[in-house]
Amino acid sequence: MQALSLNIHYQLFPTIDELAAKDRLLLHCAQDSLGKSYSPYSQFKVGAAILLTNEVILQGANQENASYPLCLCAERNAIALANILHPEQAIATLAVVAAKDDIFVSPCGACRQVIWENEQRSGQAIRLLIQGPAGSFYLFDSIKALLPFGFSGSDLG
Repeated sequence: MQALSLNIHYQLFPTIDELAAKDRLLLHCAQDSLGKSYSPYSQFKVGAAILLTNEVILQGANQENASYPLCLCAERNAIALANILHPEQAIATLAVVAAKDDIFVSPCGACRQVIWENEQRSGQAIRLLIQGPAGSFYLFDSIKALLPFGFSGSDLG
């Protein structure tokens, strides 16, 4: 049996100031969307912003529900908005932040799958800018770094 390995490629930026201007703007939009979060139960506010290939920026925020399975993540809200308003445009970059600035804000498994599907749908990798601890930010070139064995339509047979 052949042993295989998995490598995850990402860049770590200790501060927002070290990012390109376009990425800083997108993160500021994600931070702005924190004010649109409805999170009365967990108090965990998450904001997202998407940059489309036509340079349009769209925002999303998490929306909770007393019946927890009905909660909607910021990432999926932003992606749904992009797909509804601009179905012909691919998502170039997705930024995700939380109101707590001392944590790594990794998309949940459901969000990772939806991001994967959108990469497959557009045929273009989606860059992910994710808040890290202590004011840092992680940049991933594709969701494949966070979901290396994603499920797609081709798996359905």
